[in-house]
Amino acid sequence: MSLDFVFGLPADDHGNTGIVVFVCRLSKMYHLAPVPDTVTGEHAARLFVDGVFRHHGLPETFVSDRDPRFTAAFWQTLFQLLGTRLHMSTADHPETDGQTERVNRVLEDTLRSVCAAAPRTWSE
Repeated sequence: MSLDFVFGLPADDHGNTGIVVFVCRLSKMYHLAPVPDTVTGEHAARLFVDGVFRHHGLPETFVSDRDPRFTAAFWQTLFQLLGTRLHMSTADHPETDGQTERVNRVLEDTLRSVCAAAPRTWSE
């Protein structure tokens, strides 16, 4: 499973300005959830458990860039307890996590069109 964030979107009616992107590296299925720019690792973990875990189960590994939301002790402890490993990629190095970067590129292109027409309702 890989995960990343896309930020810089106009604030929706709920104050969300970004999207957390989860991509199953086996099936290539992706899951998106709107988030505020203040999203925490704990919040993203809850989004994973509530929206992704039921489809894919617990992955053996996560691939993430070195975003501070995923380098905190919370994640290290969570992964240790669950028997999951965190593989850190190099930030802004798409060769390490190309699948998620491709999803992000398509997502950003699509959202530009949606935000131009309806900037406050893109998360719906």
